[in-house]
Amino acid sequence: MVEEYEEEYPVEKKSPNLKKEVFLIISIIFTVLVFRSSLYEPYRIPSGSMIPTLRIGDYIIVNKFAYGLKVPFSDIAVGDINLNPKYIFEQKLPKRGDVIVFKFPKDPSVNYIKRVIGLPGDSVEIKDKVVYVNDVETAASLVDAQPFLKDMDTKFKKHKLKFFKVGKEEEGYVIQQDSDNYFLVNKDKIIVPEGEIFVMGDNRDFSYDSRFWGTVPLTFVKGRAELIWFSISFPENDEGEFLFRPSRIGSSIN
Repeated sequence: MVEEYEEEYPVEKKSPNLKKEVFLIISIIFTVLVFRSSLYEPYRIPSGSMIPTLRIGDYIIVNKFAYGLKVPFSDIAVGDINLNPKYIFEQKLPKRGDVIVFKFPKDPSVNYIKRVIGLPGDSVEIKDKVVYVNDVETAASLVDAQPFLKDMDTKFKKHKLKFFKVGKEEEGYVIQQDSDNYFLVNKDKIIVPEGEIFVMGDNRDFSYDSRFWGTVPLTFVKGRAELIWFSISFPENDEGEFLFRPSRIGSSIN
């Protein structure tokens, strides 16, 4: 009876290759995650703080082993969880001028990209918007007016003016105004602490960087920006402009 039933209603047998296919898919996903975690990872530039080197909508490749090979998945920041990377060999120090991606010290779950200005032990001083590292002036990047204006398609709202009294301890310093209408006070030079670096955006008047929130721990450095592999920017409002920049594709980041 059983044989007759099986002949009339054959039972579908699972393919012996199903397990292999599932294993292959899992292996591919795992390999990609390891690749992104320890070797190379793509990022998109969301702001104009690195103009003219990087523009809004640039897609870049970051070399994550530029300063040493990390143990995969040892550098994780999700919510309140922030793990420092474990290096297979000793971590190398970034060079002055390197463009790096790092975890934002105030919120490690957010990634920032800036240029390294000062290394551990360096003195950094800002006078009249001019940056001096070890008493040597560092040249600011020149920003082309028209390309910069095309990238700035955001509408700005009016804000009430806010005033504050400069305390006696700040008297004698020059008060300056930055792009966000905050007032900065020129202070004495600072010494970059051991195990940390001082970073700034190339577009200095429109960059939120170490001048505002301090230095970056070396353990927060994720990698060095190497290459622009795509560049496109979508309008943020009806008056914005769609920008496709094929000439930037393949450009190295210096």
